[in-house]
Amino acid sequence: MEAIEHSLESLGYASARIPFTRQVESFLVRMKGEGVNIAFNLCETVDEDPRFAWHPPAVLELLNISFSGSPSQAFMLTTDKVITKQLLKAHGIRTPDYLVYSHPGALGSTALRFPLIVKPRFEDAGIGIEQESIFENEASLQNELEGLRSRFGPLLVEEFIAGREFNVSIFGYPETKVLPIAEIDFSAFPEDLYPIVGYRAKWDKTSFEYQNTPRFFPERLPKALLKRIATTALECFHLFFLRDYGRVDIRVDSLENIYVLEINANPCLSPDAGFAAAAEKAGISYPSMVDQLLSFIMRRSENHDH
Repeated sequence: MEAIEHSLESLGYASARIPFTRQVESFLVRMKGEGVNIAFNLCETVDEDPRFAWHPPAVLELLNISFSGSPSQAFMLTTDKVITKQLLKAHGIRTPDYLVYSHPGALGSTALRFPLIVKPRFEDAGIGIEQESIFENEASLQNELEGLRSRFGPLLVEEFIAGREFNVSIFGYPETKVLPIAEIDFSAFPEDLYPIVGYRAKWDKTSFEYQNTPRFFPERLPKALLKRIATTALECFHLFFLRDYGRVDIRVDSLENIYVLEINANPCLSPDAGFAAAAEKAGISYPSMVDQLLSFIMRRSENHDH
């Protein structure tokens, strides 16, 4: 948030930081008091609950205030990993096969191919995803499912796809473009660790995973594969009603099959995060990125398209 504020200040714009919580009345009073007419939506959760991530943009839509990023509909769809996968499959976009575990005994024996990875249905930011989330056989899976459900709520149980992992950032309004595609470097991982970007890799700076999952921008991706990855990401961006910016996480297996793992309607915009790195690689400085986002909001405000 500080980086956005500093960039807006350098561009000559005053800003106010207004938290969005379950106390919506307080939010509305602050918005009115500050005379807000456009907004940057940087909410990833509401009171730490990701299921409510669509509420801030929905309220802004009701107030007819133009804001950065995706509309509430995009957040509603992408926050639920199961709905995301159902839509992907219905649209013919490959994603790992899966089952849902929502109550004791819900799974039964599975016809999915091991190893399997278990993810919270609604959490984001890698919460609930660790090496211990991957299971190599039915017995170990069944032994842990209920404990995981009691901690994280409904679970997504999906086939683990071995292969290369790419983060595809997309930027622009109304026209969109794919920024340089980043890959996660798992080359330092020993054989006894699965190559995943889980919670430790994202947040625990002292962990092996954090220190050994750098992103880089591959220079020699085959053009055909590069085009397929970019096309798939753009399809996802439009299918889920994303706007302004977003990120699609993709795995490519040894046969160059593309699997969509996640669609992020509100990726972190910190200067050290992946989206800003992709923008920088494309020649878009951080202040310029903020300036362009501001122009997107202004354009919608002028056209009364919130």
